[in-house]
Amino acid sequence: MNIAAWSIRNSVITWVVTIILAVVGAIAFDNLSRLEDPEFTIKEAVIITPYPGASAAEVEKEVTDVIETAAQEMGQLDRVESKSSRGLSIVKVVMKDKYDASGLPQVWDELRRKVNDNQRNLPPGAGPSIVNDDFGDVFGVFVALTGEGYTQPELYEFAKYVRRELLTVQDVKKITFYGVQQEVIYIEMLREKMSDLGVSPGEIYQALGSKNTSVSSGFVTIGPDRIALNPTGEFQSEQEFGDLLIRSRQSSSGSQVFLRDVAKIVRGFKEPSDNFLRYDGEPAVGLAISTASGGNVVEMGVALGKKIELIRPNIPLGIDMNPISLQYETVTQAIDGFLINLIEAVVIVVLVLLLFMGLRSGLVIGAVLVVTIMGTFIFMSMLNITLERISLGALIIALGMLVDNAIVVTDGMRIRINKGENALKAATAVVGQTAVPLLGATAIAITAFAAIGTNEDATGEYTRSLFTVILLSLSMSWVTAVTVTPLLCEYFLKQDKNSVGEEKDPYGGVFYTVYRGFLARCIKFRWITISVVLAVFASSMYGFGFLKNSFFPDSTRPQFYIDFWFPEGTEIKETLKQIEGIENKLREYEPVTHLTSQIGGGEIRFLLTYTPEYNYSSFARILVDIDDFNKMSELTDQLQSDLEAFVPEANINVRTFVNGPATGGKIQLRLLGPDRSELRRLANKALAEIESDPVAKAVRNEWRTKVKVLRPQFADSPASIAGVERTDVANSFKYSVEGVNAGVYREGDERPTFYVANRAHH
Repeated sequence: MNIAAWSIRNSVITWVVTIILAVVGAIAFDNLSRLEDPEFTIKEAVIITPYPGASAAEVEKEVTDVIETAAQEMGQLDRVESKSSRGLSIVKVVMKDKYDASGLPQVWDELRRKVNDNQRNLPPGAGPSIVNDDFGDVFGVFVALTGEGYTQPELYEFAKYVRRELLTVQDVKKITFYGVQQEVIYIEMLREKMSDLGVSPGEIYQALGSKNTSVSSGFVTIGPDRIALNPTGEFQSEQEFGDLLIRSRQSSSGSQVFLRDVAKIVRGFKEPSDNFLRYDGEPAVGLAISTASGGNVVEMGVALGKKIELIRPNIPLGIDMNPISLQYETVTQAIDGFLINLIEAVVIVVLVLLLFMGLRSGLVIGAVLVVTIMGTFIFMSMLNITLERISLGALIIALGMLVDNAIVVTDGMRIRINKGENALKAATAVVGQTAVPLLGATAIAITAFAAIGTNEDATGEYTRSLFTVILLSLSMSWVTAVTVTPLLCEYFLKQDKNSVGEEKDPYGGVFYTVYRGFLARCIKFRWITISVVLAVFASSMYGFGFLKNSFFPDSTRPQFYIDFWFPEGTEIKETLKQIEGIENKLREYEPVTHLTSQIGGGEIRFLLTYTPEYNYSSFARILVDIDDFNKMSELTDQLQSDLEAFVPEANINVRTFVNGPATGGKIQLRLLGPDRSELRRLANKALAEIESDPVAKAVRNEWRTKVKVLRPQFADSPASIAGVERTDVANSFKYSVEGVNAGVYREGDERPTFYVANRAHH
């Protein structure tokens, strides 16, 4: 007795299993995690090492080489890339594709140990190195806080309140900010008064550095209690620093003066700033929220909406929370679209089957299709497969194949029942003849996608759910075809009354007769048939060469972004000024609805397939929202041309979002060699060659252009006589242009830094 006969004889069990598949599958579907893109590991880490005051060449030789050597000791390493700039080393470490989410944490721990062990090989003043491997977090909710008439500190304080409230929401993992201007306290030395009172800059630095430093005062035992000693004296606001007493060592009496007598104390923002955020032309603070691993971004979005409604009475009048990216809305639209496609597919299948196989056969196969899909959801839930664009696409792809097995069994049983056989005998014969061939055909269909599922690189990991879901759904379709389908056929397929008592050939109809004749002629003139097939194959291969090649299609997201690379060395405020003019230009285009400008790099990763840029003062990115995706292609082409003419000094790249891991430029060339001059010459030659192509755009090299450097000449002999060290000269220059970091103090939950600076020269 085969499995079909068993399912009919034990119909109660089969019915129970069928109902369980349908009901539990519906529950599993409702509880599946939902994301916009499948989770995949980013196999990159960045090691950032500061080396203040060092030139780019010194950073490369003394710091970058040390960090690269440490990373190259790892057997898991694929390659190392580095960028050495004045005062900063950035080393990007890329691991081999075979390491996934389960193995990478151990790899990053080993990398940290290697880097930490090599800190002793760094020169004095360099480091410490920071290893950042946190690139997988996707901040699916990204909003800009704006408020006309509100200052940056006021927006920041409101953002901290919102973060504190929203961190308690279900599935929220982390909340971070973007575009916050760091508040600092500037101490502006009054040189004439300092000279009159005999106070030197060093004495001010020393007094500031020792104030508000947290130092343990110990504990005292009083009776049974052990009580901590915590003396007063710390300052609570920047104005209280004016009461700081400075002892003048140049004064014979050792007199003391107040800091306010020799300096002005001003609250301001750190200059230069790291980055800026603007929304529709207004300064903004970005607030980004990530989803916990395995969390449901849709449920998180709903919970966030409810929480915001609860705190809405506490939102100051005039402050707006403007959405930049809301992943849960996109996911909800995708899920709704899939459900519509699923219903349409089932209806189409049933209608087609009704047309060719009759009402009862069509309904049987349609019911089996639904049960198969519901069963697939159960196994997706067990394997923690999320509903995202790839897994949903796999289900839609599989819909056309899920009915094949059921059609074969249903049609075979229908023909035998019409001949007068009972359902049990028909099921035993049909399933006995077709079960193994159908299993083989199912296996072939599954293995067609195996190359995607077994690929170890980022593309394979991103698309792995495609293979997994097709494996589950097609396997389930075979199981339901040999179990559920025979049972439904027994209950719903009846012998055709017109065929009772007569031997009727089921393949004697007009369609089968014509097809049999056509097939016989093809076999008779086999060489002509083979020639036609070969000709069709050859023409299809020729036509394949004219197709546009892209593994992943462009996203249908009604948003794109524009990268602006201004000349290397451009000050961030100049970049900001340029972007303000570009924003005014972009508002002239009718489809544009919103503009989000990120100046200085270091953006928030609000899509897994979106790659943020490092911090560069000469870099800016504008996210452009439009009212209709169908206008995207024409608008982006027009903007590329218009903006290149509007800002000729900038390297501009108008880019659309893609489905799949981002890979940067379409053409990437890496030149290696020991001679910098020769490398730059070859790079310029390659750039000229690529730029000669009329469709090339945004061609640039990562070295960018050389930057200007002022080299004040230090006179050793006069400096030695005067007792002046090179560090004294460096601090004097830094005091005049940026300010010298003199310490921090506690102010509520913040720790503002105070700088000794000459603000008049800023």
